[in-house]
Amino acid sequence: MSVARTVEPLLRQSLGQDVPIRIRCWDGSTTGPATAPVQLTLRRRRALRHLLWSPDELGFARAFVAGDLTLEGDLLTGLEELQRVAAPGDGPGVQVTTATKLALARAAIRLGVVGPRPRPPAEEVRRLRGVRHSKSRDAQAVSHHYDIGNDFYRLVLGDTMTYSCAYWDRPDADLDAAQIAKCDLVARKLGLRPGMRVLDVGCGWGTFALHAARTYGVHVVGVTLAREQAAFARKRMADEGVADLVEIRVQDYRDVHDGPYDAIASVGMAEHVGAAMLSTYSADLFALLRPEGRLLNHAIARRPRADDDAPAPRRGLRASTSFVDRYVFPDGELETLATMVGAIEGAGFEVRDVESLREHYALTLRAWVANLESRWDEAVAVTSAGRARVWRLYMAGSVLAFESGRIGVNQVLAVRPASGGTSGMPRTRETLLARQVAAP
Repeated sequence: MSVARTVEPLLRQSLGQDVPIRIRCWDGSTTGPATAPVQLTLRRRRALRHLLWSPDELGFARAFVAGDLTLEGDLLTGLEELQRVAAPGDGPGVQVTTATKLALARAAIRLGVVGPRPRPPAEEVRRLRGVRHSKSRDAQAVSHHYDIGNDFYRLVLGDTMTYSCAYWDRPDADLDAAQIAKCDLVARKLGLRPGMRVLDVGCGWGTFALHAARTYGVHVVGVTLAREQAAFARKRMADEGVADLVEIRVQDYRDVHDGPYDAIASVGMAEHVGAAMLSTYSADLFALLRPEGRLLNHAIARRPRADDDAPAPRRGLRASTSFVDRYVFPDGELETLATMVGAIEGAGFEVRDVESLREHYALTLRAWVANLESRWDEAVAVTSAGRARVWRLYMAGSVLAFESGRIGVNQVLAVRPASGGTSGMPRTRETLLARQVAAP
């Protein structure tokens, strides 16, 4: 019997009989309709070994990153179809049941793929040292994700080098214009004016800092734990002629003690903080602001789930077996909007405005996927084939997560009230979003 004929019943049992799927195996055998939306290729026996040892999203991801398993054609279409039938919470891959595991074992024996656990692809994070969300461990986690080469990030992110949700305020805007629009939206919500002192927490490659200094004439301190980001951002400020207005530091947010600041922007950084540290994070930023100073916290949020009240070890197990935790954001944690707002208010802030940009992130991710796919050979050349596959799978999966509403992204604007409760905030949202006095 051909390999495809042996594998097909297993996939049908795992994914369902109605899944339109075509399978091509390492021996050249195929099964299923040629026009099926899911075109699955098992390039090596090792793909089944990955699934045998980890019959969930992690096994699927390991086989994909290693190049042992591929989804041909449009990746988003294939993932969407697999996601439609996958077990809730498992993502692409086979359902984890006793019957599935036994069927995998029997198929593995027939196909001669039984063996020790395959070595994970090199792109999988190795064990991080230290206490979770300690300063040293956070630095390791950030380095794993961000210090993989600025050339690769430029291919994916575009010329703005902005790694967070863009703001598509015009239907005809391109990615770069939408990223600058996001920076300006943040600046307007913070009420930036010439001469103000601004802290950019998790400043990345410096796009917001550059925009705020050049457009609004403010002084910016940007902090990041990624050394490659910091080196790029410092050179960028010098090249753009704003080095006198922008200071870039390799520094943990917990080590910033030179307040007060007039405003703080935290864009795409709180996801690295962790639930246990959210109160510390919020309190530290509160202490750094002057009275009537504003905080703009822009962060991805997950939907509430049934096990939110479960003990921490159970919730931690879910993260430890996820593709994103192993390959993309080690130690990253997504919390609900209610949790984030609760931590910010608990520190003494008054929350004044909340805006969801969920659909904007789906558009942003689609643009990043298109960038990567259109310049695939260049991306592989500046990093590795495995790393490029990690990003392709991660971003395509994230598109579906944002479009389906399983996760979202929110901008929470808060203020540190002054004595007597004054906020200095405008009375209307229209005034809040109006551009203030710009730099001459």
